[in-house]
Amino acid sequence: GALLILVPLCLNVRYRKRAAAKHLIERYYHQLTEGCGNEACTNEFCASCPGFRRMDNNAAAVKALELYKINAKLCDPHPSKKGTSSAYLENSAKGVHHNSACSDRTMSRKELPSAREDFKDLNYLTEEKVNEILEICGETGDYSPLIRVIGRVFSSAEGLVQSFRKTKQHTKEELKSLQAKDEDKDEDEKENAACSAAAMEEDSEASSSRIGEGASQGDNNVQKLGLDEVSVDIEAVRRVYSKLLANEKIEAAFLNALVYLSPNVECDLTYHNVYSRDPNYLNLFVIVMENSNLHSPEYLEIALPLFCKALSKLPLAALAKLARLWSKYSAEQIRRMMETFQQLITYKVISNEFNSRNLVNDDDAVVAATKCLKIVYYANILGGELDIDHNEEEDDKPIPESSELTLQELLGEERRNKKGPRVDPLETELGVKTIDCRRPLIPFEEFVNEPLNDVLEMDKDYTFFKVETENKFSFMTCPFVLNAVTKNLGLYYDNRIRMYSERRITVLYSLVQGQQLNPYLRLKVRRDHIIDDALVRLEMIAMENPADLKKQLYVEFEGEQGVDEGGVSKEFFQLVVEEIFNPDIGMFTYDETTKLFWFNPSSFENEGQFTLIGIVLGLAIYNNCILDVHFPMVVYRKLLGKKGTFRDLADSHPVLHQSLKELLEYEGNVEEDMMITFQISQTDLFGNPLMYNLRENGDRIPVTNENRKEFVALYAEYMLNKTVEKQFKAFRRGFHMVTNESPLKYLFRPEEIELLICGSRNLDFQALEETTEYDGGYNRDSRIIRDFWETVHSFGEEQKRLFLQFTTGTDRAPVGGLGKLKMIIAKNGPDTDRLPTSHTCFNVLLLPEYSSKEKLRERLLKAITYAKGFGML
Repeated sequence: GALLILVPLCLNVRYRKRAAAKHLIERYYHQLTEGCGNEACTNEFCASCPGFRRMDNNAAAVKALELYKINAKLCDPHPSKKGTSSAYLENSAKGVHHNSACSDRTMSRKELPSAREDFKDLNYLTEEKVNEILEICGETGDYSPLIRVIGRVFSSAEGLVQSFRKTKQHTKEELKSLQAKDEDKDEDEKENAACSAAAMEEDSEASSSRIGEGASQGDNNVQKLGLDEVSVDIEAVRRVYSKLLANEKIEAAFLNALVYLSPNVECDLTYHNVYSRDPNYLNLFVIVMENSNLHSPEYLEIALPLFCKALSKLPLAALAKLARLWSKYSAEQIRRMMETFQQLITYKVISNEFNSRNLVNDDDAVVAATKCLKIVYYANILGGELDIDHNEEEDDKPIPESSELTLQELLGEERRNKKGPRVDPLETELGVKTIDCRRPLIPFEEFVNEPLNDVLEMDKDYTFFKVETENKFSFMTCPFVLNAVTKNLGLYYDNRIRMYSERRITVLYSLVQGQQLNPYLRLKVRRDHIIDDALVRLEMIAMENPADLKKQLYVEFEGEQGVDEGGVSKEFFQLVVEEIFNPDIGMFTYDETTKLFWFNPSSFENEGQFTLIGIVLGLAIYNNCILDVHFPMVVYRKLLGKKGTFRDLADSHPVLHQSLKELLEYEGNVEEDMMITFQISQTDLFGNPLMYNLRENGDRIPVTNENRKEFVALYAEYMLNKTVEKQFKAFRRGFHMVTNESPLKYLFRPEEIELLICGSRNLDFQALEETTEYDGGYNRDSRIIRDFWETVHSFGEEQKRLFLQFTTGTDRAPVGGLGKLKMIIAKNGPDTDRLPTSHTCFNVLLLPEYSSKEKLRERLLKAITYAKGFGML
């Protein structure tokens, strides 16, 4: 059946069928406008019938086509009716599937023309037509006619676009408008309207929407149906697929047709600009994507990759329309489409050997499937719970530009990303961002493709991301498919290249100016005055030359000999964070129940101090250091530009959240039973009560069942945004001083930024053991190594954290868990009383070969418990 896709149709048969249909529709039209001439006619669809209600020419044309479709009764021409041609009778018997004049509407199957003859000229499908053919095939047991029809229609872009159209597209207002246009038409124009209707029958089941327009057949469905609507009847398509996909032979027809269809569609979209001429072209993608077998193995080799390439060629407006349409689907349907594209990506990744010479970025099928997955990703966002209103205002003062800018221009080096971080074009077109989605239809994590992450050469991908060439695709443009580890690697490359760039500029600046400048961000601090020393130095840099913050950090503790290869910086950050978040300082409040910090609205510290804390957080990300900070998730949402709302109170102020939730759910009379107003009471740093009106004259406005939602929203706005507005703005400003040119906001969601800053709370020491390497004579099977791991696994949670702190400089696991740590255990001499030592910069543990397991445990515990400071061995 699939081979018949390529067989051209017999033009003369097609012409005869057209002509016969045209004559029948003309006859219905004359019957509706002039009647049959019999004054006693009982046909309700005849103008001669006494009870017939007259209609205008356009309505008659539409009705004529409807009568043709349902095989309605036709009157015999009455002898008294002059000018009636017998041609109608003759033509109505020429192989057309309609009955002759005044005959019964039903015919036995024996009287029907053969199935093979009857469907040769069928070039589009409706649900009714599929059911009709299916019934005929079921009776004969021969499904080849249906297979041929599916092969023909589903391999033709034009046929598929016209198939499964919604039938009712005319509103009463539209019919009135059409009637007004056609009031002046003469008799010839009436004929033309009917003829146009007949000609359109073969091309569109939804032709009724166009007949009244006469010669004008432009597609205005986008305007008629609204921005997100399509003219295809999706429910009808689903019913058809559910009936047909059960038959293996019929399924093969869909598969073969898709192989033939896709390259033609890709060509149409690439070179012929078909979508702008006919927005209904989108229908074929909607119809094909309803095939629930697309992810099956038969499609993965050829059909689906070809289709994905075609789909990825749609213009931006069409992609946005498709995303909006799919966003109305259920979570199960979104997941099915997501799994279809994920299946293709995974299949291609595991069936090819990708490496630095054979990049996954060059595989057309993987790239096209990822682009298609992006449409489903945004549909998933649009269909979820959105919050597009609560956005933080940008800082009033722009971040000062570096004094090196002039030199860069002299050297021909434009500052990269001058316009700020990249924004996805589809995101802009849809007017929605990932951060706007509170809860997607299906979790974001399901869009991550781990096999793809495993083979992705991130250094190459990052290069393609920065250069933005048309012929090289970067998966960083689709960050939803990447896991946090891969994205963190991309961010690492971005940070390192920027550090190198700043260093290079500094060296060139030194040559031009003839003065010695430091290529690093050098901080020399005293351990017992760490906050004063660090913050004063950072404040000077932030005021004089913020670009220096983008240099590589180099920390030196006064009086200590450690050379900063990363470990000294780690300890510096840890000590700064311990000091800053000390409740005695009063910059942050600590909640014992949640174990989280929040900005202290009554803090005596100036804005500069909060700016500097923001800089420290930014520097930690920029220098790939993990911090032991504990903020509620709303802080990271606010850093990305969103305001806190009622649902954010759940983790930042859980007691208040529960009270307000109970207020919203209260079934009694709120005003009488609770007697609260739009005035709330807060306590300052010294415990004094402060009254605040959430609305003007709030103390006189009672909270009622009707306005309680407003009260809750205003309360949350006050607690999370207004009370800490000054402190948070300064904090965010400092953070952006370091990260403003970084792809951080583009790549990461709030929970991933928390992971970047704080690391993972999950300490999987089994994963650490599996990835640890050995040096100096030790190996995995050495006695002391076996004793060592037994000892470490027996530690409690606190001891494990101390061990991590001692070995790596931080007590948190990096992004991706302890398996990503790459720790090295090296032999440090024979049995001795010396303690184990470490190079935290390189995650190296220097372990003497202790004579017993007990001695190993005692020496190791002593080392990790009293470890502070740096000294030369």
